[in-house]
Amino acid sequence: MAAPAHVSRVRSLYKRILVLHRFLPIDLRALGDQYVKDEFRRHKKAETDENYKDTLQTQILEAVGEQNAPVKFGADLSDGKLGHFQEDQIGQLYELMLESTKPNRQFNIQEDTK
Repeated sequence: MAAPAHVSRVRSLYKRILVLHRFLPIDLRALGDQYVKDEFRRHKKAETDENYKDTLQTQILEAVGEQNAPVKFGADLSDGKLGHFQEDQIGQLYELMLESTKPNRQFNIQEDTK
């Protein structure tokens, strides 16, 4: 069983990422939420890495400051970083890239107007 401190850090990171996703466009939010849930389930015992959270938080703050400018979320991966990935991970990244850049995404989601 994982140490309580580790579980607390992981849970805190997970919650923070889902809060940050609230600021994404609705279709990217749905895609991101599902992806994060799946990744956290698959890697329950992995060390916490907050690069994604930090990058997303920075991009959201920049987007809020530049409301009229087009917003780009994400980051490019260098060939060096891609070289460390396994073949199935490259395939997963490719599928994620295709899904996130589709003009007509598979999600048909509307904002909750409550």
